[in-house]
Amino acid sequence: MVPAQAFQAQGRGHLLTEQAHQLSTDLDQLATAELVQLFCAEDRRPQEAVAAAAPALAAAIDAIADRLAQGGRLFYLGAGTSGRLGVLDAAECPPTFCSPPELVQGVLAGGAAALLRSSEGLEDLEAAGQADLEARGFSSADVLVGIAAGGTTPYVHGGLGHARRLGALAIALACVPADQVPMPADLDIRLITGPELLTGSTRLKAGTATKMALNILSTGVMVRLGKVHGNRMVDVAVTNSKLEDRALRILADLAGVERLQGAQLLAETGGSVKLALLMAKAGISAGEARASLGRQGQSLRAALQEQGAT
Repeated sequence: MVPAQAFQAQGRGHLLTEQAHQLSTDLDQLATAELVQLFCAEDRRPQEAVAAAAPALAAAIDAIADRLAQGGRLFYLGAGTSGRLGVLDAAECPPTFCSPPELVQGVLAGGAAALLRSSEGLEDLEAAGQADLEARGFSSADVLVGIAAGGTTPYVHGGLGHARRLGALAIALACVPADQVPMPADLDIRLITGPELLTGSTRLKAGTATKMALNILSTGVMVRLGKVHGNRMVDVAVTNSKLEDRALRILADLAGVERLQGAQLLAETGGSVKLALLMAKAGISAGEARASLGRQGQSLRAALQEQGAT
């Protein structure tokens, strides 16, 4: 295993994410239309990189879902753009899946202040990765996804090493090949996006690929946890008029419920689309629906089968 600090001494120029792109050597001299076309062509690479990592993503989804089903939590940890993307994905889980805020957490070097103001210098503190996890009560039951585009971030290496020592599930997410930068992890996801058009600016293709991968990870995990029915967000939190409209359309589409009746069902269930759907399709009370979902691990499909209302 190569310590993250070793790259400070030997340099990082050999890393794929740090190399100069041959097609953008005259980037500052291109006409604006040519510049945009170059970016459009190159931005196909993140999708290709994520597709190539599909087996690793699938393995990670199943492993994370298993941990969370047993009471564990999912933590994203990173610095700079990588950390901010983790915080973004974590923040979007409660409104999308009605998950408790502590279930998926984003840990960013420098804390909340680093969301708005660059604090990339903090990524060099390997001990800080462990300390930030310890401050959140990270345990052996949990999962850590350590995100580092170039793979060398000491802050992330510190967190991953801590997770492994505890016996937690440690997952590395990087945009360089593993033979360039090994990372301490149980599962290794590599998104090989190649050199950036703006040399070393991993907020570009590497950041796009990372966002895509996190979308897949969190959505896949929530699907496995029963928070999705078909392709609908049946655990969506009805907290504003847009989401209320979406909830009413889900009830209409999946249970043939008119909007007025749907609004009444949502009122009875405290805004729970899943409960309202089960009540409407099975013709049962809110209490019966809640009990059925409890017996079936909150899976709407299993609860519908239990009630003979598939």
